[in-house]
Amino acid sequence: MNVQSFSFFYAVLALGCWAGAAAIVVGALLRRFGNPDAFAETRAQLGNVALPLAWIIALVTTAGSLYYSKVQGYVPCELCWYQRICLYPWSVILGIASWRRDASIKVYAIPVLCISVVISAYHSWIQWFPPPSGTSFCTAAVPCTLKYVNEFHFVTLPFMALSAAVFMIALLFVSDPSDVEIDIAEEVEVSP
Repeated sequence: MNVQSFSFFYAVLALGCWAGAAAIVVGALLRRFGNPDAFAETRAQLGNVALPLAWIIALVTTAGSLYYSKVQGYVPCELCWYQRICLYPWSVILGIASWRRDASIKVYAIPVLCISVVISAYHSWIQWFPPPSGTSFCTAAVPCTLKYVNEFHFVTLPFMALSAAVFMIALLFVSDPSDVEIDIAEEVEVSP
């Protein structure tokens, strides 16, 4: 697969992430301000697969990032590295949480993913609207404003990271905490 096809595929995935996140938000709003029983079955089914789906998104995001840097030779800027720091660990941690069916991971994952959202949104912003004087993150060797990918004239690499993080946050919010398989109280043996 050539880089243009790969970039197009990942751009479509990024837009799919936004569609998925929007559907979750609309469903939550309808349940909150409309009928609380609306979409109950859909919500329950989504809650059961939300954690593995968030893990798959983390894996695909990590694989895409590594493809661009290791196969295509795109040198990541400083902001790209910060985004990677916030996203890469979840390809392992969410896998373990999915295997254990431990939805309580959201307490740890959502704050870190929110940091990724802020960094990715800022990076996307400076790529779409480059500041005339540059930023403190940009270097001449690897400028943060360089767009290796620009599908549909707005889907860039930081926008892809932003899309993945937003959808992962939405999925973690709806992951079913009753799905937790391991109960700490049952594992602790109390001796008299």
